[in-house]
This record gives sequence, C-alpha cells and structure tokens, in this order.
Amino acid sequence: MSLLATLPAPRHQPAAAAPAAPGPAAGSGSTALATTGPPPYPRRKGFVPRRQDDFADGGAYPELPLLQYPLDMGRPDEQKGGKTLAVSVDINGAANYDAILRQGQRANKVIHSGHKALVPKVDLLDPQNLARPDEEEVERTARETLEALNKRVNSKLATQNPSTLPEQPGAPTYIKYTPSQQGAAYASGAKQRIIKLQDMPVDPLEPPKFRHTKVPRGTGSPPVPVMHSPPRPVTAEDHANWKIPPCISNWKNAKGYTIPLDKRLAADGRGLQEQTISDKFASLSEALQVAESKAREATEMRKHVALEMARRQKQAKDEALRKLAQQARMERGGPLAAAAAAGGGG
Repeated sequence: MSLLATLPAPRHQPAAAAPAAPGPAAGSGSTALATTGPPPYPRRKGFVPRRQDDFADGGAYPELPLLQYPLDMGRPDEQKGGKTLAVSVDINGAANYDAILRQGQRANKVIHSGHKALVPKVDLLDPQNLARPDEEEVERTARETLEALNKRVNSKLATQNPSTLPEQPGAPTYIKYTPSQQGAAYASGAKQRIIKLQDMPVDPLEPPKFRHTKVPRGTGSPPVPVMHSPPRPVTAEDHANWKIPPCISNWKNAKGYTIPLDKRLAADGRGLQEQTISDKFASLSEALQVAESKAREATEMRKHVALEMARRQKQAKDEALRKLAQQARMERGGPLAAAAAAGGGG
C-alpha cells in the first residue's frame, strides 16, 4: 500500500480552466479579475516583482536574477547621496558659505571664514569686558570646579575598589509606538507595538568583551588667519641672501674631491659673518700709547736722578780727596806750607 493512498482526499477541487472564447466574445464587456501576489513557482518565468504585493510579505526570489527590494529594504535613496548644500544667509542678508567649510567637521569647531576674523576686536578691550569677576561669581566657579573634580575622583576610586559593584538594572521599561508604515505588508498588519526594554545583569567578574583603544584626539580649531603682503618678484639681492652654500666638511672627504679654498671658506661660514671692529681696540691703542709716554717720562726722570746722584757722589769724592791732599801737605811742610796751602786754596 503506497503512502499516497493513505492521505485523505482534498476538500477543494481546483476548477477546470474554461476554454478561451473567440476574440469578439472576449471583448463583449467582460472584465478579467486581477490576481494579487506572485504566480506559482513553476510559472515565474518572465515575472518581475515591482510592487510590495508581489513579494506577498516575504523575501526576495532567488531564482530571479533581478534587483529586488522586499519591504523597500536596501533600496538606494536618491537624495541621500546628494552633495548639494542649501544656501544660507547671515544677519546682514549676505550669502554665508560657512556650510562648505563646516561640512564633515565637528559642531564646536571654530572656523574663520570671513574678513571680520582679520579685524582686531577693539570692543573686547572695553573696561567692562576686562573687569574682574565679583566674589559671588568666584565662589560659584570654585564650587562647580570642586564638584566636577570630586565626581571624577569618586568615579576613579569606584572602579578601582573591588567591593563596589556596578549598578544593577532596574525594572523593565515599556515603550509603545506606532509604525509610520501601515498596512498588511508591514509589521504583520499590527497598527501599534509594545516593546519591553530591560538591561541584562552585569557580572562583575566577567572579563571585558571588547578591546578598548584610545582614539587619537582630533585636530583643534585652526588659528586666526594672518594677512600677508601680496607676492612680489624676487630681486637679485634677495636671491643672494637666500643662497645657501654647499655643505663641505673640514674632516671628511670620502670621494676625494678637490675642494677650492673659496668654497671651503664659504662653507665655513666666514663670508656670512660681518666683520666689525670694536671701539675697544682704539681705546686699547690709546691706553698703550699713554702708558708708553708715561713710561718714557718715568725712565727719563730716573735717568736724570741717577746722573744727579752720580755727580753729587763725584763732587763729594773730589772734596774728600782734596781734604786728604791738604792734610798731607800740612803734615809734610809744617805751618808755612799749611798757610800757603790755605792761601792758595782761598
């Protein structure tokens, strides 16, 4: 006995297809009923799903080599890839092109895009803007700073303290929402849905599931642009000032090149130094000249003093010899010789 014989008979028999009537009879006011949904599986040759009803609240057909978007999933949005920005105006009514510069940047990034960024802000130098804060504002700022520091320190200590457990999830939260797309093909035909949202309990001994890497800090706000003079042609003097001599070492010459002396001196940097003579050289030469004249005068004076002393010593010596000679005559000739000597000496 086969398995087909054990199955019960079908309750609904398929209706036999009626033969097609001739052309004139078919056009006599009869209307054909349009069927919804895809054709049966063996008869899908040439079938192209274009509406959501063609998918029958299901997925794509793998046997059809076509681009299919059931429930509009994956359909490219034509306006999503547009790069055209809306034109905005400033407070004066002029066109503001800051949106072009701020595209893809952080919201709090300061970008200077106008001429006002180059103009000095004199109003900031007003004494009212430069006034020091009062005691109440100072106390309030100090209190807020202390609270922020205590919050950060307590959070760091809480993570390092093993006795502190993380916060456990509380009661579940129910969210009721109405889908924007209504119909039998969306959300199984339900008009509203209720979602139960509840956090899973955290195991304090569970190792981290993700590898946390620190992202490098992004670039800060660019500085205020500085106005430069318009470009001008380079003169021969500027070209000579910017001329850099070749790098020539005084110790190494691996390839054995013959380096001229002028190139070696230019590489030494002597030509780039300005030769200036200090005023102290003149003062030194003048001081040496004055010292030399003083020394000559002192030498001449010492010479005169020495000559005068020698002359006086010679006179004293001659006087002593004269006295000795006179005394010798007196002793040799007696009183007459002494008187004659005294008269001759007088």
